[in-house]
Amino acid sequence: MTDNVVPLFKDPATGTYTMPGDTPDTRAPEVVRPVRVWKRSARGLRTAVTSERTHTAARLVARHGMYVIGGTRITAKRAWDGRTGSRYERMIRAAEAAGNFEEAKEWEDRLTRFRAARHHRRMDLLKAPQDAVKSASYGTGLTAGGLLLLGIVLAIANKDAGWILAPITAVIDAIGAIVYVATVVCGPAVTLGPWLALLALWGVGRHQQTAPQWALPAQQRDDAGAPITPSIVVTALRDLGIAPLRKAIKEMGDAGAAMLGPIRIAGCGVEVDVTLPSGVSTEEVQGRRRKLAENLARHEHEVFITLPAAARTVRLWIADSGALDEPIGPSPLVTDETATANYKTGKAPWGQDLRGDAAMLSLYQRHVLITGLSNQGKTAALRALALWLALDKTVEFRIADLKGVGDWAMFLGLATILIQGPTDDHVIDATEMVEGMVAEMERRIQAPPGTVFTPLIGIVDEAQVAFMCPAVGDDKRPYGGSKATSRYFMAVRKIHNQGRAVDVVLWEGTQDPTDQNLPKLVREGAHTRASLVLGTESQARMALGDKAVDGGAAPHQLRQGLDKGTVVVASDGIAIPAGQASITVRTHYIDTDTAAEVAERAKALRNGVTTAHTIDHGPENDPLADILSVIGTEPRVLTQDVLKRLAALNEKAYGGWSFIDLKRVLDGTGAEPYKSDGRMVIGRDRVARVLAGRPDDGSASAAE
Repeated sequence: MTDNVVPLFKDPATGTYTMPGDTPDTRAPEVVRPVRVWKRSARGLRTAVTSERTHTAARLVARHGMYVIGGTRITAKRAWDGRTGSRYERMIRAAEAAGNFEEAKEWEDRLTRFRAARHHRRMDLLKAPQDAVKSASYGTGLTAGGLLLLGIVLAIANKDAGWILAPITAVIDAIGAIVYVATVVCGPAVTLGPWLALLALWGVGRHQQTAPQWALPAQQRDDAGAPITPSIVVTALRDLGIAPLRKAIKEMGDAGAAMLGPIRIAGCGVEVDVTLPSGVSTEEVQGRRRKLAENLARHEHEVFITLPAAARTVRLWIADSGALDEPIGPSPLVTDETATANYKTGKAPWGQDLRGDAAMLSLYQRHVLITGLSNQGKTAALRALALWLALDKTVEFRIADLKGVGDWAMFLGLATILIQGPTDDHVIDATEMVEGMVAEMERRIQAPPGTVFTPLIGIVDEAQVAFMCPAVGDDKRPYGGSKATSRYFMAVRKIHNQGRAVDVVLWEGTQDPTDQNLPKLVREGAHTRASLVLGTESQARMALGDKAVDGGAAPHQLRQGLDKGTVVVASDGIAIPAGQASITVRTHYIDTDTAAEVAERAKALRNGVTTAHTIDHGPENDPLADILSVIGTEPRVLTQDVLKRLAALNEKAYGGWSFIDLKRVLDGTGAEPYKSDGRMVIGRDRVARVLAGRPDDGSASAAE
């Protein structure tokens, strides 16, 4: 059977099959199947419906049709408002919804006056026909008499009696001409009148943009960066997706305009207060910041929502499109070489607020905390404050830069202590620097009343390195951490508690805050808290506090990398609008080279400052030898007495010791405290035996 199979060949050009030996004349004709009518109709209909021309024509018809419908609705509404008291009633409802009962009373009085005036007009209309008949009779008589008198004068002048009726005849002819013209014009006027009325309605609708957004041309739909108007703000609020707000705006007679205060120019944007209707909370509006910004044709970072003093009110600051991406001017520290500072009465020129006004920060007796993500301008913002204050020659600086890349190198010759580096040894030096400030604070507190002290400013940049340091001292106390045994933490807390009273102030800069690298008690001890961009709202609450974030502060909504140097500040040292808990400041950037020039001007005001790079510890203490020394010749001494004698021997080393510290030093040595007659004592012979058995280096650690 396979021998009878004839192969077929397919022509790639035509798609037909042929047998060997076929010629074009002998080849079978191709059979073409006809396409059914309904398929052709469906294809044509689909092509017509999906065509861009069809879409354009549909939008054109819908747009202009809605212009006419919308214009008719607006014109009818205006006519109805003009003839009735509905406008006043709407305004009364709007005022009541906004809780403004005084304004509602005023509109009610206006409505009463309107109704009284309308009543008088209607009463006058009842007498209008009678008055019209009288007026027509008097007018006709006076006109005829006047024309007749005019005719007599003309007849006398022309000496022809035919002129007596000439004026009356002329008036009759004029009336006939007017009737003739009206007859001619009436036909076209009747024809064109409806079309002219339709055109007028179309013009009203087009002016009010009553067509839906999808039907508008592309250039009219693209309103990004458009000026902010009351209608735009109300529409943006209406479309937030808050049902009570949308319903209240719909019921207001003025379409929601009563909610808005005046739109004020504020720097590179505008500001407006919005009184929310009953049933709508400020928190709901704050939670929809992004959607509100999109409704206003702005980016999220160009709209700020804060809470002013008035109840149930939000304050919107809306930037001009793209304005926040433009840099601000240079710092006055750079442009004015004669600038000076005063720690007590002056304010640092830190930058500009969003209104474009200078942001001036008082540093007098205020602990400062600046935080934010890495590489967002934290060090530059903190350094700008220090550079201004350095122009007051009475201020002493002690600085620990735990990054150690030279950001604070220009303070060499300005600061009495300058520690630079990220290692545990640098953290130890920084901790002892802060402890030295604590000792100075305590000395000042114990000074006679009325003693005047020069300001002492301690700065720890990258403070999170200190809090996270794992190093432990010889006294077994850790340098880092957030417990009562942490040396750095406790020193900071002591300065926060009492330092400002004697002008011992601590500034800290830290990044990416957490409860571990920025303990709660430390961040709450700062008087001025500022934050650059952060990652989450929880971090924003750590940086600024719950009150500021609940009041609208949102550093977590700044743009990483694009909003470098922009800080949200919560402080009583800077002018904050009434009712707000924070203010956003775009800080002046002073680069390292320029900062060095400002520092040189500050050095010229001083006689010369010697900068130490490490802490002078003095002679090394030997706790065991000191314990033996204070015991003296007594066989045993109460632990409380040992602590008192140690403090008298060396206040700096042992002034803060407790029984726990004493026990920590003696544990494991064989000279541990023990009970005698029910009280804890330390035996002289035991301590002497431990010291005698130590190697020659005499270190307590070796003995252990």
